[in-house]
Amino acid sequence: MRHVRYGSPRRVIAAALTALDHGKLEVRAASKVIETTPLGPSRRRYANAAAIIHGKRDPEQMLHKLRKIEQAFGRRRTGLEWGARVLDLDIILWSGGAWADEGDEASLVIPHPAFRDRDFVLHPAAAIAGTWRDPLTGLTVKQLSARLTKPHPAPR
Repeated sequence: MRHVRYGSPRRVIAAALTALDHGKLEVRAASKVIETTPLGPSRRRYANAAAIIHGKRDPEQMLHKLRKIEQAFGRRRTGLEWGARVLDLDIILWSGGAWADEGDEASLVIPHPAFRDRDFVLHPAAAIAGTWRDPLTGLTVKQLSARLTKPHPAPR
């Protein structure tokens, strides 16, 4: 989805990283942008990247900041799980380990519940944070990524 101000999805990601890098947050590293096929019914390709963000916010405060940035970029939460959106910012891992907050309608769970099965998350993350460990499995991001790309023998 082209953004009226920033253009291509790659440029939207670059602008979002710039927005994150203002104020009390610091972008310490960002992966290359990769294009991937969608999950769900969409037919267009998506642009995905990972970033390491440093700040003093707890995960709830960080999620609030990410949602404000998404809204500034034109995202409207429609309630459709697979609905089109110009920007989707997620917290995948946190240096403080696991986190769960079931307090509001959109609960925050870290690590992101589906990240271990998503190459479009693990591949960019492995490039910038390959030694980070999943606090639940103990595996590094590189190990998790390798599991998705490793050929599996056919069942006999």
